[in-house]
Amino acid sequence: MRGYLNKSNIRMLVIFGVVLLPIINLCYHKKLSLGSISSSSLFLFLILMLVGSTIEIPVTKMRTKKPEHLSRDALLLDEIYGVSVLQEVAQEKRRIFDTVITLNLGGFVIPLLMVLYLSLTQPDTAAFEIMLIIVLFVSLLAEMVSGVGIVVPDYIGLISIPFALILSPQNAAVVIFISSTGGILIGIIATLLTLNKEKKGSAYINLGGAGSFKAVYVTTLIASLISYFT
Repeated sequence: MRGYLNKSNIRMLVIFGVVLLPIINLCYHKKLSLGSISSSSLFLFLILMLVGSTIEIPVTKMRTKKPEHLSRDALLLDEIYGVSVLQEVAQEKRRIFDTVITLNLGGFVIPLLMVLYLSLTQPDTAAFEIMLIIVLFVSLLAEMVSGVGIVVPDYIGLISIPFALILSPQNAAVVIFISSTGGILIGIIATLLTLNKEKKGSAYINLGGAGSFKAVYVTTLIASLISYFT
């Protein structure tokens, strides 16, 4: 999401903001939690994730191939993913990108800290077993979209729900969050490490950003709501 807002990003923020309205009420009445993460802390994390979704933290660089069709698809990428590559296309004339790898604050850093905290305070074997399944699905379904980065289906985190309800029904919310969020984050890292840099590339690859933030945030919302019933 590269530190700016356009129509697509604003629309996403508005939609998730509306979804948060009933969650405010449930958290106020202490009806939601994620294990040792209390209602007030959970709501704070949800807000921070949404606000942090526009903040990218550069961590390293790598060289990837600039695709020939990027100029043609620039406007479409902006419309679908909310990522503008017009400036990159105009300025970068070489056939190789010095690709900047960034971590999205709201879609990678904050959820990773939450996963680590819950894994240490409430370890559950089922969560780690299901996480392996999610990593496999992400590895199979993730796609490198030139100009955007690694894209995963928005629904991918929901795959853990039936497994969690079967293997750990009393702790389903925490298991769903740890396994799905951890699986998505590990999966996109694995996809990055196995990327064929001679065939595909992008000026930026945002881990937890435009291509995967929705999947992580939807998973967090669903896990939070499931805690109401468990």
